[in-house]
Amino acid sequence: MPDSELLGTLRNITAEDSDRAIKAKRIVDAIRKEGSWRWVGIYDVDFQRGLVVNIAWSGYSAPSHQAFPITQGLTSRAIAGRRTINAGNVADDSGYMTTFDSTRAEIIVPILGHGERVIGTLDVESEHLNAFDVEAQALLEESARVLEEFWAKGE
Repeated sequence: MPDSELLGTLRNITAEDSDRAIKAKRIVDAIRKEGSWRWVGIYDVDFQRGLVVNIAWSGYSAPSHQAFPITQGLTSRAIAGRRTINAGNVADDSGYMTTFDSTRAEIIVPILGHGERVIGTLDVESEHLNAFDVEAQALLEESARVLEEFWAKGE
């Protein structure tokens, strides 16, 4: 199980008594800085409305899809399987939904609530092929476990 300064930073952010939008932006900025990734976003998963909705992002541009059906994209597989989807080459993945035209790799990590239902997702993309190795995936998955508290406090 990875342990890094990032996990401590995320624990501190989620414990803060501050506005959810401000905390969300600090979370994505911290994750992006840690991995030097081009883009990071976190999303709410709203089963009642059937939507995945962006809460915050960090990177050069807003995501192409601020909200989309839970049945679309790599995210749909992460939600349905309650597991990480690591697409090393999005061009080879028929389920990929364009984030940016120059995206080459993307990883979607589900955030599980106490009932093991997906309550959010962590989405990281890169312009490099196979950008998310075993260590990066483990760190992002551990980050997602820490971030469960963000959703618990936000509802």
